[in-house]
Amino acid sequence: MPESYRKTHYTLRHRVIASLSQRLDGITYTQRHGLIRGMRRQGGLGFLPAILAGRDEETAEHRFLRSLDLSGKVVYEIGAFQGILTLFFSSRAREVIAYEPNPPSFRRVERNLRLNGRTNVRLRQLAVGDREGTLTLLSDPLMPGGTTGDPTVARQIEASSPATSVTVPIVVLDNDIEVHGLPAPDVIKIDIEGMELTALRGMPDTLRRHRPDLYMEMHGATVEHKDRNVREIVAFVSGVGYADIMHVESGQRIDGRNATVAREGHLFCRA
Repeated sequence: MPESYRKTHYTLRHRVIASLSQRLDGITYTQRHGLIRGMRRQGGLGFLPAILAGRDEETAEHRFLRSLDLSGKVVYEIGAFQGILTLFFSSRAREVIAYEPNPPSFRRVERNLRLNGRTNVRLRQLAVGDREGTLTLLSDPLMPGGTTGDPTVARQIEASSPATSVTVPIVVLDNDIEVHGLPAPDVIKIDIEGMELTALRGMPDTLRRHRPDLYMEMHGATVEHKDRNVREIVAFVSGVGYADIMHVESGQRIDGRNATVAREGHLFCRA
């Protein structure tokens, strides 16, 4: 099997942990570390001590998320995967609107929410983009968290064998909020494997009207692709009024001149 996709995006340790995790996927347990310590879940190796599960210290991302004041707020989560951050947000925010289009991941989020009796989450089995329609998602079976509709990343996955695909419906966030009477967001988290800019382009009215904080993970198939993505994202959010942009991992303030500093990691943007 070609290794370009896995080696480009995941360390050897990550790949070994992913392989072990899949073999134990059906276990229900109490998380021993991380943002959802003490909560019940399926998936992952959170029943192991942190050092054995590949997390021997708290990450900059986790420290930052713990620092956010979410009391009384509405969080939109675009790309819920298995629901770890969904659970974290639901434990602190007033309400969570979570989007997860991939059927296996959607079912896992549902299961993890039920295990913890969470009733303040609206889970939507939809992709978020800049047009209504459908989207084909590709995944490497070993790395379902990397499921993507981004063409450049998808081509990397497709070069691996076997790759799996599923076609899912897409909504435009501006329209979805209006049509379904969803609450205005205070925070929007986006982690959709290279399609972050596409999602942003479908929510300009929401961003200008409600000014939610934005928390986004950066992605790309190559260094050049990551650089282009982050430059375009910084230009877009700056254009709709977000002047305070920070790279979470380094703490640096980001603008059009140094955007590529944030090619990996997370951006936090405030209007």
